[in-house]
Amino acid sequence: MARILSTLDPDTLTQACDALRRGEPVAVPTETVYGLAADATHPGAITAIYEAKGRPRFNPLISHVSDIDMARAHVRFSPLAEKLARAFWPGALTLVLPLEPSGAIHPLATAGLATAAVRMPQGFARELIATFGRPLAAPSANRSGRVSPTSAEHVAEDLGERIGLILDGGRCPIGVESTIVAVEDGRLRLLRPGGIAAEAIEEIAGLAVERQQPQPGEAVIAPGMLTSHYAPQAAVRLNAADVRPGEALIRFGEAPVAGEDRAHAVFNLSPAGDLREAAANLFDFLKRADASGASAIAVAPVPAHGLGEAINDRLERAAAPRP
Repeated sequence: MARILSTLDPDTLTQACDALRRGEPVAVPTETVYGLAADATHPGAITAIYEAKGRPRFNPLISHVSDIDMARAHVRFSPLAEKLARAFWPGALTLVLPLEPSGAIHPLATAGLATAAVRMPQGFARELIATFGRPLAAPSANRSGRVSPTSAEHVAEDLGERIGLILDGGRCPIGVESTIVAVEDGRLRLLRPGGIAAEAIEEIAGLAVERQQPQPGEAVIAPGMLTSHYAPQAAVRLNAADVRPGEALIRFGEAPVAGEDRAHAVFNLSPAGDLREAAANLFDFLKRADASGASAIAVAPVPAHGLGEAINDRLERAAAPRP
């Protein structure tokens, strides 16, 4: 069973770096969700991530950096990409950029693509990367396709028998993964909505963020693009106007939902209708609703603007037919 160390313990940084140097994946808190981190330049370490998660290897990983100079050693920045990085890093924005030929991110982390997804996280994760001295590949610290973890307890429940070390930094404040944007010849493509609203990116960039649905057979060029993802064990029913027998209910705001008094369990993402609060609660409430023993999970409508775009994206993938 994995050891759990507090990020407040001054010895934790040393122990985490020792494990990373041995090629072992380590569960690390970030401002978005907990990540399963390993050396992005080491094929054995990256393989250990895929094995622990049961993740398909055609699904690339985000490489996390401690500063822009570390990123520049591995990917090429256009003026537009540099502008976005200066505005949103450290933070919940991942940029998909062309690989630098002299860079050391291993092809296993990029799924053999000519691009890499890079992000600079906040807080302890950034300190860990700076101390380690190399980028860390870090998908969410859960079994592939499952609900993402926002606490050390979530990680332990899902991966505790598959990894050796979990770093406990408390609950993740944002609660959904980073926004992923591909920067291509003066255009921006939204590959995954996330912790930074597309509208905020458009304001800085001065151009529209294009939204495109993946085409059948199109290569997966960033995490979170698989149709079925973030899925609890129970079936998920979206835009529910009522509660059916045996269902748990996840609601939003003050508006009542017909039949909620007979719901197996009720969770409100944000009674005040605050999308930031809703995003922070989303994965935790999906896990709790799933653990309630309900036969299915009914989810009331959530507005689609701002962070609501990311919330609805995760819910749609959670509700998609399972492979």
